[in-house]
Amino acid sequence: MAPSSKNLMPCLALVILVSSSFCEAREFVVGGKRSWEIPSSPDEFNKWAEKVRFEIGDSIVVKYDSKNDSVLEVSEENYNNCNKSNPIKSYDDGNTKITLDRSGPFFFISGAQGHCEKGEKLVVKVLSAKHSGFVPSSPAPSPLDDHNIALAPAPKKSAASALKASFLGGAAVVGINYGFLLM
Repeated sequence: MAPSSKNLMPCLALVILVSSSFCEAREFVVGGKRSWEIPSSPDEFNKWAEKVRFEIGDSIVVKYDSKNDSVLEVSEENYNNCNKSNPIKSYDDGNTKITLDRSGPFFFISGAQGHCEKGEKLVVKVLSAKHSGFVPSSPAPSPLDDHNIALAPAPKKSAASALKASFLGGAAVVGINYGFLLM
């Protein structure tokens, strides 16, 4: 006899509660402890961003003097040309938190005159959902392997992330078994 939905509801609620507690949106201060200002080298902010594996749901925090500067999210073309005239979004509060809500690149430039041209700009590349999940320790060979194409290794999750995934799977099994006991 199949379990009724009435009996499974507590189990599903438990699984949803447990899984939602493991969502790990992270917050990064742009440049580490460095402020949003003209950098000492033109590509300083992008070198910082290249070291971080941004995922959907993460946030960046940009700290700056709101009297003298701002942050503009712009198109790639406007980023490359330091064109401030038609931003996608504009921020000027001095402590801006921007949630990265999709995969792909985000382009930011300073709104202060001449700052972008001196390197106060940033590209943040957000991994797609398929690239931010758990990676098995021995992946299946890729069809590209036969063509001598070098592929960058996928990011591996930490032991804590693996433990959380194991706990979540165990909670789901316990929840399902609990549901059957209620029948």
